[in-house]
Formats: sequence, structure tokens, C-alpha cells
Amino acid sequence: MNAQQEYRPTYQTSLVDPSDFWGAAAAAVSWDVPPTQILDSTARPTARWFTDARLNTSYNALDRHVRDITPIEPSTAGEPGRDLFETGSNSDRLRNADQTGGRADQPALIYDSAMTGATVVYTYAELLAEVAQFAGAMLRLGVRTGDRVVIYMPMIPEAVIAMLACARIGAVHSVVFGGFAAHELAARIDDAEPVLIVTASGGLEPGKRLEYPPIVLQALDLVHTVAPRHVVVKQRPNFPTLRFAAPQPATEHLPGSSESVAAQWLDWEDMVADAEPADPVPVAATDPLYILYTSGTTGKPKGVVRDNGGHAVALIWSMRYIYDMAPGQVMLTTSDIGWVVGHSYIVYAPLLIGATTVLYEGKPVGTPDPGAYWRMVEQHGVHVMFTAPTALRAIRRADPDAAAAHRHDMSGLRALFCAGERLDPTTLEWTRDVVLADHPDCPVVDHWWQTETGWPICADPLGLQELPIKTGSASLPVPGYRLRVLDYEGDAVAAGTEGNIVIGLPLPPGTLTGLWGDDDRFVRSYLAAFPGHYLTGDSGYFDEDGYLYVLGRSDDVINMAGHRLSAGGIEAAVAGHPAVAECAVIGIPDELKGQRPIAYVVLKSDGTGQTVQIDPDQLREELTARVRDQIGAIATLYDVIVVQALPKTRSGKILRKTMRQIVAGEDWEMPATIEDPAVLVALEDQIIASGHPEGPATSSDDAPVRSS
Repeated sequence: MNAQQEYRPTYQTSLVDPSDFWGAAAAAVSWDVPPTQILDSTARPTARWFTDARLNTSYNALDRHVRDITPIEPSTAGEPGRDLFETGSNSDRLRNADQTGGRADQPALIYDSAMTGATVVYTYAELLAEVAQFAGAMLRLGVRTGDRVVIYMPMIPEAVIAMLACARIGAVHSVVFGGFAAHELAARIDDAEPVLIVTASGGLEPGKRLEYPPIVLQALDLVHTVAPRHVVVKQRPNFPTLRFAAPQPATEHLPGSSESVAAQWLDWEDMVADAEPADPVPVAATDPLYILYTSGTTGKPKGVVRDNGGHAVALIWSMRYIYDMAPGQVMLTTSDIGWVVGHSYIVYAPLLIGATTVLYEGKPVGTPDPGAYWRMVEQHGVHVMFTAPTALRAIRRADPDAAAAHRHDMSGLRALFCAGERLDPTTLEWTRDVVLADHPDCPVVDHWWQTETGWPICADPLGLQELPIKTGSASLPVPGYRLRVLDYEGDAVAAGTEGNIVIGLPLPPGTLTGLWGDDDRFVRSYLAAFPGHYLTGDSGYFDEDGYLYVLGRSDDVINMAGHRLSAGGIEAAVAGHPAVAECAVIGIPDELKGQRPIAYVVLKSDGTGQTVQIDPDQLREELTARVRDQIGAIATLYDVIVVQALPKTRSGKILRKTMRQIVAGEDWEMPATIEDPAVLVALEDQIIASGHPEGPATSSDDAPVRSS
């Protein structure tokens, strides 16, 4: 911890003069054209950062650690960020006498696969060579700056290589979580219109494997866009080897295959063979780095756009001042590259500062035991770990005494961060008092952020000042975020009073700059509700010390094991069943997963006005299969309940919040806007009669269907 820094004055400075604060932080980035205009508050639909600057994110993550020199001494407290990289032009960096040599031989990426038993270490020089060659291969295929590339891959090094290679040539990557089904993949392909899709033979799960090429092929059959020209497949061991036809040239009577085939399929190794390594291409700081789709309440995914410049500045700042990480240290983030945590803190942030990142393919338990995480902490010398509460709950269920943790030396672990969902008090206390009983100096930090923000909104900023932990709280607002809690009229509420959590504009660097191709939706979704503020969609309250308590979503997104699933998307799958007239899907509390989706369905009537007859087991199986097919295996229905009617407002909106309160056994009030109070009373009676859901189903096969 930097004793010269303190949280309160740093936070106030970031709000009073954001241009000065982030201008100083920008010194940690290697710019091709340094910024002179830090903040353009007149830009629409939202303010933009570093508008006249140019850089390359891949260069900042790789080349400068190999070819340049890296500073090691922190500077004054008044210049956040300068302690990492005292940069400017290349000649300025080379003249800095306080710097040491490069990091060509330092591990950049450690691939640890519990599924295959493989551990592969890439140094910065080796990772740079792989990235530059794949970037050159993409250029040879015709991929250019601004083109989109969809990456649909498991947790293997080639996924990281593909992301960094896109950044190298200014292509915009869109990583799709490997667990999504063809329907979800197709929706993202249609929206992003990629010219290239990068995939692999498949992903590995305990006891099974999931082949990706058939899913990609099905998705391409579903899309409307004609943009994809190539599909590249990384062949993995233990999967069938795929053979792809060689491109056929045009003849006198027939066009070539490139003109007659929708997308040409290529093997990864064939694609990169003899490719010339690509140099980094400077892009505008405001140019998009990536699109990451997040679930929306309408069922249509929202393409969150992240820019290059603000992203680099914010992530570097966060690594030093939130996570207290320095160059050469090791970070283990047990997320997936398909989610924002994987983007930010598996791939980009550790590499941007010259640290080592661990890419883990496996589960918290069962691969092979509950000690998998703790083994990696010891084996790889992890300094900071970042995981999800659901993973810790799974470990606690399998190993309540943390015997597996105590078999490993975790003395080097300095902090354990949690995000993705609220860290419940029981799990926090177990992690602190049982897992880390021998390491009282290792704090367990719950912090809160979103896909849209890209980095933490609230946290205990260990690199500024380690603050007291309050159980149930995500701690204090991070510098750059002007947080408020408002009622529905837009007025601030008193401490201890729940309200809508909003962020005052401008948002800090690194946050979303819009939704891909849909500025109107961006404004409707985030800016229209409370003018001058960004709507987080979460509700919560501040206590008297300014600590924020996030209570849950105020929309209908279901947070299942850290994965945000659209209730609207699940409802669309359920409602497509021929026997279902309408439905509502809500998230019910689950000790292990956080939430599980439960479907309330109203069956159709036949020609005589009678409800159609269908076997409950058959309905359960068919609805579960539809959700899995259209959303993915991660979206498993916990329960299906047939009801006579759904409670609605007079305007036709389903009262999902009230339904959630009833199912969870919470106190609730009859909404003033309800159309028919008797429907809600009948629903409560049915739930009481059948019993509250009391825990997670062990599989989709034992999820019951209850019928009135």
C-alpha cells in the first residue's frame, strides 16, 4: 500500500477536476499521439476522453514490455499512474534513468487447464510473437481496421491471442461466451456483422465436451447478415480433426469458392502458416476496442462499446490503486473471457501493467477437487485473486473445513477480491475465517461494477488506502465515479434509505461509450431516467459512513452464478412452446448460484375454452430443452409452475418484482396499479400451498412442475 495516498482527498480531486486527474493518470500509457484534450463534455450521446490522442492497445500490453523499459519507482501522490510507466515518446522513455530493462523473458500468460492437465507459460516475447503472427494472418485474409471479429472460444491461449491480435490491427473484437447456444451466437453475429469468426474444436466440461463448429454452423444458418467471410478453427486434442476444403479458383464457367460460399472455413495452423508478423496500427483513442454483449430486459442483447484510450488509462489506474498490483506480480482471475471480468482482468489489465495473468480452464470444484484454486495460488505464486461468490459457495459446500486450502501454501496471497454478484455475509466470513485463517493480513474484498463500466464502481482501494471492510457492502465509490442514490422522483434519499443507484455524468474513462449501432437505445437504457446521470439499474443505499450496499437489480436480469441472463430471452424460449399462452420468468434466491430462473406459465385454451391438456413431466422437459437450445446450457430452469393467470398492471406489465417477493417469502404490498388483485392473491395461495422453493435442483431432470 502506498502510505502517501489517502482515499478521501484522491476521490474529491477526481470529482472536482476530472480532466486534471485523468490527464495525470494518462501518463501511464504509451501514446503515439499524446492527448492534449482530456475531456470533451460536449460529445454526444456521452462525453469522450482523450479525443485527440492515438495509441495501440496491443503495443501497450505487449511490445513496450519487450522492447521498452519499465519504471519501478513510484512518484508523488499527486500524480496517479506515473509510478507505473513514465511515458511520452519512445525517446523520453529511453532517457529515463530510473527505469529497468524490459520484460521479454517474464511470464505474461500462464495457461492452467484442469481439464487436460496442461500448464503452458508464455513469456512476453513469446506472446507478442504469437499475437503479431495471428494479426498478420488476419490482414492476409482482408481484415482491416474497424472490421468486427467474433471470437467464440473456450478458455485457451488462442482466445487471448485472437483478442490482442484484433487490437493490434485496429479490428473490433466481440467475444461470445462459449456456453451460449446457436440462437444467442446468431443474434450477436447479426448485430456486430463480423467479417471473421474465430472458434475452436470445442470446450471441455467435467465428463463431457461441447463441440463448437456445429454451433457456429447452425448460427450461420440463422443469421441475416452476409458479412462473415471466413471461419477459423483452432483444432484441439481429444476432438475430431476437421478437414476443410481448399479454396477453389474461378474457372471459365464457375465462380471461385470465395464468391460462391457464404463463409470459408480454415484451420488455425494453416491460416497462420508463413504469415508476416503485423506491426501495431495506431488508432484514435476514441475508436472502439471491443463490443461485449450483455443481456437486456427485452431479450435483445446490448452491444456495449469500449474505446481504446479510456480503457487503457482506467485499467492501468485500477491495477495500481484498487488491486495494489505492480509489474512482475501475478494475478489469478477465475472468470471467463466471454464476460467483462475476463476481458478486463484476465486479458488486458494485467498485461497493460507488465504483470503475469493466469488463464484457468476448469471449475472451482470437481476438477479434480475443491483445492483447484488454492493449488494455483501456490503453484503460480499468485499475489491477487479475483473470483465470484458462487465459486466460493461451491467450494464451501464441497469442503466446509477448507481442508484443501490448508494443504497449500498461500502465504504470498495479498488480497482476494469478489464480484459478479453480492458477496453474502456467510461466504465472506467463511472465506476470511476458515480459508484464510492463517493469513489475517489478506483481506477479502467485495466490490461492485458492471459490464457497462468495465472496471470497479465501488471497492476498497487497497493501493490508495486499505479501508475497514463492512460485511454486505461493496465499500466506497472509486475515484472518478460520482455516485448517488435517488428516489423515483430524482431526489437524493437519506442514508439508510433504499433507492436507485446512479452515477453523475461524465462517466470516467474506461466505461461504455455507447451501444453498438444504437445510440437511441443507449440514451433510453441509461441516460433518460435521471437527466445528468447514468442509471445503473441496481438499487441500494449508503450508510452513514458513505459505504454503498447494493441490494439487487431493479430490472429483470437474472444473475445466475455470476452470469447475467435475460429474463426476456428465457421468456421468449418458454413462450414459443405450442401449449404456452404467456409466461413470466423470475430469479429466485439460491444459496449456491445466487439466483435460478423459475417460469410461471399460463397454458393456452382449446377451441371450447378449456385449457389444453399436457403431461406436466412432458411440459417440464420440453421447456427446459427449449431454454437450453436457445439460450445455452448455463440457463437451466429451476422450476415450471402452471398458473391460471399472471398478475399485471392496468397497462399490461407483469408484476415481476412482487412475484419475486412472494416466492422469496418476503413482505409485499398490493401494488396500486394492479389490474386484478385476485390474481395476485391466488398466486400467493398457490405458492404457499405448494411450498417455497427450498434449494437448487441437482439437474434439469429433477426440476418439478407444479400445477394448480
